[in-house]
Amino acid sequence: MTIFKRRLQRGLGTLVALGCLLSPISFVQAQQLDRIIALVNDDIIMESELRRRTELIAEQIVARGVQLPPRDILQQQVLERLILDSIQTQVAELQGLRISDRQLNEAMENIAAQNGMSLDEFRQALMAEGQDYAQAREEFRREMLVAQVQQSNVNRRIQVSEQEVRNFLNSEAAQSQGQSEYLLSNILIALPSQASPQMIQEAERKAQEVYQQLQQGANFSELAVSASNAPNALNGGDLGWRNQNELPETLGNALRGLTAGQYTPPIRTPGGFHILLLREQRGDALALIEQTRVSHILLIPNEIRSPAQTRSLAEDLRTRLLEGQPFDVLARRYSDDPGSGSQGGDLGWTQNGQMVPEFEQVMNSTAPGQISEVFESRFGWHILTVFERRTQDMTNEMRENMARNTIRQRKYNEELDNWLRELRSQAYVEIKAGR
Repeated sequence: MTIFKRRLQRGLGTLVALGCLLSPISFVQAQQLDRIIALVNDDIIMESELRRRTELIAEQIVARGVQLPPRDILQQQVLERLILDSIQTQVAELQGLRISDRQLNEAMENIAAQNGMSLDEFRQALMAEGQDYAQAREEFRREMLVAQVQQSNVNRRIQVSEQEVRNFLNSEAAQSQGQSEYLLSNILIALPSQASPQMIQEAERKAQEVYQQLQQGANFSELAVSASNAPNALNGGDLGWRNQNELPETLGNALRGLTAGQYTPPIRTPGGFHILLLREQRGDALALIEQTRVSHILLIPNEIRSPAQTRSLAEDLRTRLLEGQPFDVLARRYSDDPGSGSQGGDLGWTQNGQMVPEFEQVMNSTAPGQISEVFESRFGWHILTVFERRTQDMTNEMRENMARNTIRQRKYNEELDNWLRELRSQAYVEIKAGR
């Protein structure tokens, strides 16, 4: 049964139930309380969903001290976010990706801990703010699922060659690698993949108009909410901390010479016109770093293998490993990690901050030469083996790993935008009139 049919049946079931209890006039009024606002492939977006999400995001924007844009503009931004989320959620369902209750609980416990609360205290705090805890859980599950489907699909589109690594290490940019990071916000006036000259001209005109408003003292976050087409628009354009070399070259070069609080003029990229705000800059003093050489096998539940069957297979593989079967042979045959599977599961030298918390926790607690227990992360079920540990400074090998990671992250940022544009252009979207 498709998402559309399930959600439509839920809506019809509610109306039928109301019809049994209400008078004919009241039933007509109840029918008008909610309606379909958009069709997205096999899914639907209800007006109540758009209204609820708009109110929630409006509260978040006000909490950040940012002035709200006009209601119709905010609602259009929220609707576009809902459409993109719907498309990605449908992709995840087709690919058999899911977030288990255990993964969700662990993630929410981490958020609660970051706020100095237990999970129960976090639940009480949400309820005290008038939020439905069960609904908040499912919203967070959806956000985790969207992040997972992005990583799963975008990473397999990225390849980093040895020549690219050598070119980077020989470049001027390599000299500054790891030395500074930037806290950035952005505004994107997007372009479709095959934009006409008229589309490019209109996007450039709009970008220049936004730039002029900034020069006249407009608030960057407020303009990002109302004018940006980037996925982070409703977060005020926040990009977080980025190493300069992780950005596309044209954007990274534009940051040189800027000081905190300054922004770039519009910068043309294949995805459109960007304006970057440099909020803070910090140095990254490198000291001795603990590293672990590790290999893993990743098994992802899919449409033909349930989560329970996936875990059972992982347990069977661990038994075979303990009986002496080679780790690299089993990894090449069974691992669903497209990056390391063909390399016998080899992840090379890694350090804290590069892997998801669940992986790092097991990696750090596994002795060299040992096979870990089977464990779950948001990507699926893992088994890992630790070969050795070392304390390293900036050796040539480490510089190469950092270069490779930098190139991959830069490509990821570019390819994510491309992938999202492709998904949006290929999807069937019908927005109902009269919003």
